[in-house]
Amino acid sequence: MTQEQDNRNITVEALQATPMEDQYNELVERKGIGHPDSIADGLSEAVSVALCKEYLARDGVIHHHNTDETQIVGGQSQPRFGGGRVLEPAYVLLVGRAVNILDGDRLPIRTIAVRAARDYLKKNFKLLDLEEDVVLDCKISPGSQDLRGVYDSTQLLANDTSFGVGFAPFSQTENIVLKVSDYLNNTVSREQPGLGTDTKVMASRLDDKIHLTIAAAMVDRYIDNRSGYIEFKSSIKDKVVNFATKLTDHEILVDVNTADDPDEGVYYLTVTGLSMENGDDGSVGRGNRCNGLITPGRPMSMEATSGKNPVTHVGKIYNLLSNQIAHDIVKIGEGQIVEAQVRLLSQIGVPIDHPLVASVQLIMAPGESIKKVSSDVESVVDDWLSNVNTITDMVIERNLNTF
Repeated sequence: MTQEQDNRNITVEALQATPMEDQYNELVERKGIGHPDSIADGLSEAVSVALCKEYLARDGVIHHHNTDETQIVGGQSQPRFGGGRVLEPAYVLLVGRAVNILDGDRLPIRTIAVRAARDYLKKNFKLLDLEEDVVLDCKISPGSQDLRGVYDSTQLLANDTSFGVGFAPFSQTENIVLKVSDYLNNTVSREQPGLGTDTKVMASRLDDKIHLTIAAAMVDRYIDNRSGYIEFKSSIKDKVVNFATKLTDHEILVDVNTADDPDEGVYYLTVTGLSMENGDDGSVGRGNRCNGLITPGRPMSMEATSGKNPVTHVGKIYNLLSNQIAHDIVKIGEGQIVEAQVRLLSQIGVPIDHPLVASVQLIMAPGESIKKVSSDVESVVDDWLSNVNTITDMVIERNLNTF
């Protein structure tokens, strides 16, 4: 069954599919804040937000910019138990487009970008020496006239023909991956500095058994020897098991740093807690989607969210918006709606609050009819589209994560 709302092309239909929780197999991944791809995402978003605030302070509006092409080239290091050294710094290239002239005055966009990037690295990666361990380069320049011509911060015309997707609610496995990743990065790494911030959590659920495979960069200066490393790795495993088992009734299995081979002297050991110190590269958009996860069993967009302008770039706005809509739909349909999937499609040059397609697909609870919820669901979509600039405000205030 499909119902259409003509002014915004909203359709609501029942989806005949097995809810994720009832599927036998599920895969979920999250790259932690120190993963090279996540660092690229974080830097791109930090630069975009800094430019937004500069534009607003100077002119009262956000001007055209996109800084979503940051690249990280890994350096070289020599980690050793008790403390090694970085031999060659990682190289970070900030790339993108941004308006650099306002009312005839030149705006120092590259200086703003580099400052924002340095602040982001300093805040999030305490063991990284910004003078020795990383080189920051910036090649941000003004965009082409045709793309700047489409940009209008008052009419909010879509900059591209693109789509965004979202879903809700998260499954138990998805919630566990998110929470375990945050637990490692925000709690364990602070309590035990031997754990770096470059982590990755991969989950495989088979029926009611969840198997977590964790990659965790260890910091050499806090680990004295081979046995100390093995003991520390074991303690990380125990902490994750104890933490995760409190979140679910499913059986939890955990493996940490499965590539280690102590007999051959192979350990996941780093100087800075970041794998980018030794040859691991990173790019924007190759990691987590804007909901913080990588979910091959769910609808996903391949668009990079971080760094795109939060005013008219549908590659950013529609992905963030779709997720907000999906979660609100599940809330208003509690007990009736099992899952919601949202897809928004834009047309370049058309106002972003009038998508070409605003598709909502719902998995209903047994015995529940979509007719009971269709009107309320359409209202949720229509309300969010009517107030799409709320997404812009949330991004600038850092109330929405993009990776």
